[in-house]
Amino acid sequence: MRYDPSRPAGRLLLTPEDKEAPARARRLSRLGLGEHADPALDAYADHLAELTRAPYAMVNFIDEHRQFFAGLHLSDVRPPVVKPDGTTPVLGRELARDHGFCPHVVVRRKALVLEDVCDYPRFAGNPVVDEFGIRSYLGAPLIDSTGMVLGTVCAVDVEPRPWGRPGLETIKASAAELVARLERREADGLPLL
Repeated sequence: MRYDPSRPAGRLLLTPEDKEAPARARRLSRLGLGEHADPALDAYADHLAELTRAPYAMVNFIDEHRQFFAGLHLSDVRPPVVKPDGTTPVLGRELARDHGFCPHVVVRRKALVLEDVCDYPRFAGNPVVDEFGIRSYLGAPLIDSTGMVLGTVCAVDVEPRPWGRPGLETIKASAAELVARLERREADGLPLL
């Protein structure tokens, strides 16, 4: 289903149509990205979490069917959500395309800053709010020199965060830096970090 701004969605958030997904999946496959965790990208997510002081940070590659966190930083902060069986959900390497805010960043092709997702009806109904307690998001697209959006870098928190302009500048600079590293790796086999 596509998001239709003329129809109220209630708590249901419809993921935007992503016409570039098939081409992106082919490009990611050629680059060897989006299928396996990458220790260098985990280190990059750790660095991003430190820069933003966020409990979660990701390097996210999105194909036609899912999101894959090839780089993932998870702090010891647990989401303030408890399932009926008393367990707390744990964020893993994969996430459905209709979860989270990165698919919106990919389709929009620009950064997204949500200081409190509950302030935005379009985003407040996203499954990550209820399932993981996500309350704030800071993300930017990874746009390579071919113009393809490969995915995103993002930082998220379980508390509202005043990211402001410094957060926006940090996430955009981080995305540009990571794309440059990925392209160097592709061009001449240099290590990512």
